[in-house]
Amino acid sequence: MALNTMAHQKILILDFGSQVTQLIARRVREAHVYCEIHPCDVSDDFVRDFGANGIILSGSHASVYEEETDRAPQAVFELGVPVLGICYGMQTMAQQLGGKVEAGTKREFGFAEVRAHGHSALFNAIQDRTNSEGHGLLEVWMSHGDKVTELPPGFKVIASNDTTPIAAMADEERKFYAVQFHPEVTHTRQGQAMLNRFVLDICQTRADWIMGDYISEAVERIRQQVGDEEVILGLSGGVDSSVAAALIHRAIGDQLTCVFVDHGLLRLNEGKMVMEMFAGQLHARVIHVDATAQFMGQLAGVSDPEAKRKIIGRAFVEVFKAEAAKLKAGTGGHKGATFLAQGTIYPDVIESGGAKSKKAVTIKSHHNVGGLPEQLGLKLLEPLRDLFKDEVRQLGVALGLPPDMVYRHPFPGPGLGVRILGEVKQEFADLLRQADAIFIEELRSTIDDVSGKSWYDLTSQAFTVFLPVKSVGVMGDGRTYDYVVSLRAVITSDFMTAHWAELPYSLLGRVSNRIINEVRGINRVVYDISGKPPATIEWE
Repeated sequence: MALNTMAHQKILILDFGSQVTQLIARRVREAHVYCEIHPCDVSDDFVRDFGANGIILSGSHASVYEEETDRAPQAVFELGVPVLGICYGMQTMAQQLGGKVEAGTKREFGFAEVRAHGHSALFNAIQDRTNSEGHGLLEVWMSHGDKVTELPPGFKVIASNDTTPIAAMADEERKFYAVQFHPEVTHTRQGQAMLNRFVLDICQTRADWIMGDYISEAVERIRQQVGDEEVILGLSGGVDSSVAAALIHRAIGDQLTCVFVDHGLLRLNEGKMVMEMFAGQLHARVIHVDATAQFMGQLAGVSDPEAKRKIIGRAFVEVFKAEAAKLKAGTGGHKGATFLAQGTIYPDVIESGGAKSKKAVTIKSHHNVGGLPEQLGLKLLEPLRDLFKDEVRQLGVALGLPPDMVYRHPFPGPGLGVRILGEVKQEFADLLRQADAIFIEELRSTIDDVSGKSWYDLTSQAFTVFLPVKSVGVMGDGRTYDYVVSLRAVITSDFMTAHWAELPYSLLGRVSNRIINEVRGINRVVYDISGKPPATIEWE
């Protein structure tokens, strides 16, 4: 990792290939403790040299008793620091320390309830409710077929239920703890409290990972890396590139040049907002390239979603490379860029595969702009590569960016190009921009009576989709034959699964009425009530 974390105490997370390992890291960071994820098959020397105050072993889809299955490095159990095993992490801890793991006759997937035992440090005073005998009960999320059937020497049971008699175990003298369930997922109601207990109390780490304090650390590191050289950054208007630009500008000022490529597929007035913020308020050097005609020309006649994504990605690289070539040559008293800055964040950095021997089951590949630095012959600057998305947002606010910009809903890289189904045309983009702006405006201005929050803040992602079909309508005394748009709004904590948002009918009615009356060319509005799965959040 690029980050010099000497000033921070930290937790090492060893990844055995679970799909939710990133959630462990996010929960640890939410406790304001720095952590890193590394493959489970790192060397003993790596574990010893990392300087961890505690170690967490993740889950996995594998079985520990299989011959080729991964084990934790032996140094994990010899360092003298607390260790927490989660699901598979518990099983490999048990097996490696002299216990026994077997295939269960009954599997547990989903909600379960366990009873806490023995007033362990991990669960003490943490419970969802008590039973008639006064025992503490915890509502947890299980996902396992195997289970520990014999405790390793020195361990005791600290939680159980009928299906899993050893649902959690501990050797409190060595500060080794393990749980069969997943405290990192929101379905385990006290999961954050358990992880806080382990990280803050048992590992005794300082809660000093705070974005407002992190700015000076990040600024100093950028200055050391860049020196008196110059940097070019592709400013998309999205959260990651915007925060990266603001942070780098804070560090090196006019040594940074931002290139804002407008592909004609942005949201309403987005280009103007980006220029006002960065050129107007931050006084950053921003080159605004209106490449609408180039993008629209290359997209003409193309309707396949993947083909559209590739065309938009390729055209962006073409435009950016042309501008970078000018900057690399040096103009206007500047000696030329030698660094390319990118808004890469930590989830992009973490390898999907994990360990060498048993790769994680890949569900979805991350967006990756790798290769561009080599094509341009520039060194790479990635100041956000150690941060999760929520940390990037916190950093943006601490840097002075408007919360409305920083906390905007996610927007795909290809922009409206993948929210216009079928062929992309300028006419369709203009209609969609207007309709989408109305939807977002109404979400922002409609306050929920119960929570007191706007429906924009209550939804995780909301947008409008243009459908390449026409329907018959009646406006006044005349017949219309115009286009249809679909509204989409979802609620999710991790974007891996999502529920459609149950927006008030009155809100949906207002949005529909305004779009049909204000956007000439649209005469029908529908609402998408599909969850993920089986649908995806975006339509393309």
